[in-house]
Amino acid sequence: MNQPVSIRGLRVPGTVLLLGITSFLNDFSSEMIYPLLPVFLSAVLGAGAISLGVIEGFAESVASILKLISGIWADRVPRRKPLVIAGYTISGILRPLIGLALSWPVVLVFRVGDRVGKGVRTSPRDALIADVTDVDQRGIAFGIQRGLDHAGAVIGPLVAAGLLLLGLSLRSVFLLAFVPAVFIVGLLAFGLREKAREVSRRDSRGVLPHWSELDGGFRRMLVAVCIFTLGNSTDAFLLLRLSDAGVQAGWIATLWSLHHVVKMVATTIGGWLSDRIGRRPTLISGWVLYAAIYLAFGLVGSTGWLIAIFLLYGLYFGFAEPTERAWVADLAPEGRRAEAFGWYNGAVGIAALPASVIFGAIWSLWGPAAAFGTGAFLALAAALILPTVPRKWSPTG
Repeated sequence: MNQPVSIRGLRVPGTVLLLGITSFLNDFSSEMIYPLLPVFLSAVLGAGAISLGVIEGFAESVASILKLISGIWADRVPRRKPLVIAGYTISGILRPLIGLALSWPVVLVFRVGDRVGKGVRTSPRDALIADVTDVDQRGIAFGIQRGLDHAGAVIGPLVAAGLLLLGLSLRSVFLLAFVPAVFIVGLLAFGLREKAREVSRRDSRGVLPHWSELDGGFRRMLVAVCIFTLGNSTDAFLLLRLSDAGVQAGWIATLWSLHHVVKMVATTIGGWLSDRIGRRPTLISGWVLYAAIYLAFGLVGSTGWLIAIFLLYGLYFGFAEPTERAWVADLAPEGRRAEAFGWYNGAVGIAALPASVIFGAIWSLWGPAAAFGTGAFLALAAALILPTVPRKWSPTG
């Protein structure tokens, strides 16, 4: 399936739409669990902020390191499709088993298993989207994929909230997250079409990276991403902040859904914007907005204002998510596209574990204001590096 599909006048490759629908179903399943995980850990298992930071930081680090490995491997084989299917299958099986956990280390095991699947699929999927998309439409292509991903994150928490209101336990809701995941494998196996690529004998020998073939501009972008990610801890801390402010579990799930409504609209618009005005100004705007949101989230005490700021936080994703991916594709050499996505995701992974662990430690020692303030400072520091990264492509040529 790669016949162009018209969406409000835009001709989008069918592969992009299918992978977006797959992301929708996956996030439908995932987001039945994720916004309730802090409540489950604290109220059911008796774990605190440090345990949450360790779980999320370690899980995301494992995922991102595997994104590097799978990205390198995806450039060495003729087809990326098997890696994409394997990754979604692993997550779909292991994620709901969190509902069986009796202690936080068991949650860690299943959460890591879920993220292993994400690590296997993400870089090959992103490279596949870039492969079938023209350079001047990469922003909107990634915006559509991310928008559909966030649409699933709108539905998942609402379904979870409804099930909780009907009297189901958190454990039961987590186990029911298996249902939307079962459709993904069939959709990919029978719907995804990929033309085999030619792979040189040199490329097929192993998974050693070709770092020297990625230029200095790409490396500077990785440095900026690492610094930003050090201040970009798991969003579970924002949910914990809402919980500490008195927002009930059912309402947290609803707010998480509304947050993804904002993200769904913002990523589509932000991807289009990066195709119109360029990657650099769009991403700088996103990171500066992130800094302002984090600073406000740490300082504001009113529950109403915290809710409003939390919803505005979704705008940052619109500027950043599709733009970062489109810029990676722009900077990558033709035959190293999946590897470039692997390095990008690997850079996030290098910083993910210390980011969440440090954030949790600062929160525990000095409170949320200091933790969120640190994140804001690092985001601004990272934004200062972006003007040194070359555009490679721009709307003006």
